[in-house]
Amino acid sequence: MTTAPETLTTLHEALLSERAAGIKQSAVRDVFELSLDPSLVSLAGGNPFLQLLPLEKVGEIARRIIVEQGPEALQYGSGLGTPELRAQIIDVMAAEGITNVKVEDVVVTNGSQSAQDMACKVFCDPGDTVLCEDPTYVGALNTFEAYQVKARPVGTDGNGLIPSALRERIAELRAAGERIKFLYTIPNFNNPSGITLAAERRQEIVDICREAGILILEDNPYGMLRYEDTPAPTLRSLDPENVIYMGSFSKIFAPGLRIGWAAVPTHLFRRFYLAGEAVALCPPTLNQMIISAYLQEHDWKGQITKYNDLYRARRDAMLEALAKYLPAGVTHTHPEGGFFVWLTLPEGIDTYALLQQGVKAGVIFIPGAAFSPSGAADNKLRLAFCSVDEKTIGEGVKRLADLLTNEISKL
Repeated sequence: MTTAPETLTTLHEALLSERAAGIKQSAVRDVFELSLDPSLVSLAGGNPFLQLLPLEKVGEIARRIIVEQGPEALQYGSGLGTPELRAQIIDVMAAEGITNVKVEDVVVTNGSQSAQDMACKVFCDPGDTVLCEDPTYVGALNTFEAYQVKARPVGTDGNGLIPSALRERIAELRAAGERIKFLYTIPNFNNPSGITLAAERRQEIVDICREAGILILEDNPYGMLRYEDTPAPTLRSLDPENVIYMGSFSKIFAPGLRIGWAAVPTHLFRRFYLAGEAVALCPPTLNQMIISAYLQEHDWKGQITKYNDLYRARRDAMLEALAKYLPAGVTHTHPEGGFFVWLTLPEGIDTYALLQQGVKAGVIFIPGAAFSPSGAADNKLRLAFCSVDEKTIGEGVKRLADLLTNEISKL
């Protein structure tokens, strides 16, 4: 006897875990399909401009590795990552001023998203609390939801997390009986806001978390993509014993290789890497070997300089277009680096609803509520300037500004 499809659906729904019920599709993914329409100007995706890479050289590297080292490159590897890449990651971090990490404390991950997952798996039980900026990375919020963890926002301003607000938030949540496990933060060029945590606040943030017995997860995929001002010290460089640092090759090389890393305090390292090994077994060996050869054979620092020159010009084009076309009542951030600008519209405008009108107007963006743990960003949106040229940016901003002007006139 065959079970009717609708009955089988009901039976399977009853088998789903509570965790599965809380998993939602990312708004970024919702918009991704739209961005493939060539008639639309996409200011949505934070995609690096890979056309600037030495693609012939990368292709030759991949060919050579498979031909000459295929049995190793296509085989299972260590759950920690290849020794060569782990050693090179030390040099990559040193370029950002992080010199207090040992090779033994580095684990290669399947992108920094995997490191977030590993942290939740190791430290969080259902009902636990993590602190974060508002807004923050939508992928992290999705991970927290999947582990049934409460994401509690901490007050921020144009200079990032406010130390006094962090102290008050910790006291408030603990008084309410919540178990705070870590602070998740993107201190450099926050995704989606583009805001950077001020240098003079960083030591205080680190000290507050250490005193409170709260770990810090420092997510820094954009740190080298700086277009103005002087780099501030990473949180990891200020406290190697209480900060888990997450890095990625996605923005400085290629996201399709899905390789990131975590620098973990020595006393936490074994539990952390075993949590990742239990899911992914090992990061892809071939991809790691390609990255190692690229770092060894190519001027990767010079390549980042080329990226910064390109992205700076595109950021400037977006800021100039916003200044020229935006109607009164709309404000935006001024990112020192990274990929994103954050717009705040007048109260009463829902950017999710506005997205559908944007499609008709020929421009797409990411609605702000997707990035908000408090759900209080309905009137905000994210623009990305990294993957489109200056002329297209100007046209996209003009289309968006015309749409906003029309919406504001209805208020």
